[in-house]
Amino acid sequence: MKILFVSLGCDKNLVDSEEMLGTLRDKGFSFTDDENEADAAIVNTCCFIMDAQKESIDQILALAERRTEGSLKALIVTGCMAQRYKEEILKEIPEVDAVIGTTAQRQIAGTLEEILSGNEPSGTGGKLLVEDENQRTGTDAERVVTTGGYYSYLKIAEGCDKRCTYCVIPSIRGRYRSIPMEEILADARALADKGIREVILVAQETTLYGTDLYGYKALPELLKKISEIEGIEWIRLMYCYPEEITREIAEAMRDNPKVLHYIDMPIQHASDSILKRMGRRTDRQELTEKIAMLREVMPDICIRTTLITGFPGEKEEDHRELLDFVEKMRFDRLGVFTYSKEEGTPAAKMKPQIPARVKKKRQKDLMLLQQKIAFEAAGEMEGRVVDAIVEGQLVGEPVYLARTYKDAPGVDGVLFIETQRELMTGDLVKAVITGSREYDLIGGLYYESAE
Repeated sequence: MKILFVSLGCDKNLVDSEEMLGTLRDKGFSFTDDENEADAAIVNTCCFIMDAQKESIDQILALAERRTEGSLKALIVTGCMAQRYKEEILKEIPEVDAVIGTTAQRQIAGTLEEILSGNEPSGTGGKLLVEDENQRTGTDAERVVTTGGYYSYLKIAEGCDKRCTYCVIPSIRGRYRSIPMEEILADARALADKGIREVILVAQETTLYGTDLYGYKALPELLKKISEIEGIEWIRLMYCYPEEITREIAEAMRDNPKVLHYIDMPIQHASDSILKRMGRRTDRQELTEKIAMLREVMPDICIRTTLITGFPGEKEEDHRELLDFVEKMRFDRLGVFTYSKEEGTPAAKMKPQIPARVKKKRQKDLMLLQQKIAFEAAGEMEGRVVDAIVEGQLVGEPVYLARTYKDAPGVDGVLFIETQRELMTGDLVKAVITGSREYDLIGGLYYESAE
């Protein structure tokens, strides 16, 4: 039987998908990207913001048509939307054969086998397999890596305790639960055995790792142990809440040559009044001090952040304050989301809600400012020698796509390396930057330029 598996949403969701793929593979299923070849389809959904919900719904509806026509023998919905809107999915889309929540992933293979055998799922909830969101997630199967062969995401915790007023994640993914260190290391070793050279640590919040299991922030210890695994050369940190970033974590990054001087630190805003309304646990002064500390410890650090504009009650002066902060901090990487009103969150009831046209204008203001900063920063890289990892080659040209330590896959820029030498995907090389093209860099191999 061939399965079409569609994974939507964030990289944490992708890890869940890879674990379910591993479970299905161990049961003898094979996979296809062609809807016409598929015997069954599984959609691992996202519902973090309205756009993500729409993408998930559109995908489910498209496959529901194929289920009605008979070309698909089974359609299963999993993930965050399955957890949040379980009853609604079964009621509104009767073509869905089963809904599996975020902590019931281990039931994916057995449920699919029953459906394909012509039976209704016999689990505790029948078609509805949703368990306590605070229990353990994942499966015991070795996951199927889908990211291309040399980098992979390594999920180190699940859930969140922060309860920002705009966010539904705690109600869907449960409280913060660190994954035991020995399990993370076993996963990392398995990835290294597959040829993975870069691991990207992800969670709803990576900086709190270990506090619930060990009683202290164990991220520095985890970084050290992962770096001891042969084959892993780069370790990248994502989703670090600013209030939890300590000097100890920064120094662990600085002192470990395998840990990239890159940090993803979502701040969401810089106006104290908006940060308070968001339920965030920092203010502008602390954010300024945290950024200064990181740059003191690692002068070459690349700081990536995300912002929300148009939050309920955001005044023009709040917007100007955020623009001023971005101008002064000069973030290396920055993304801006317009506020999305999410059902069941405190922010959804806040007033005044900001008109869509105002949100879009403020988003554009911020992105134009960041564009100027990013283009200038790219230009300032000229002449620098950097480590880079090769991602592929432009067809028919002696030009390779690569990423520097400043570039996380899928969200940041790329480096174009011009060389007549043959490089392989996953090669680590030294490159000299010779120019820039908007967000991207241009360069050559360092040892060629030195010859």
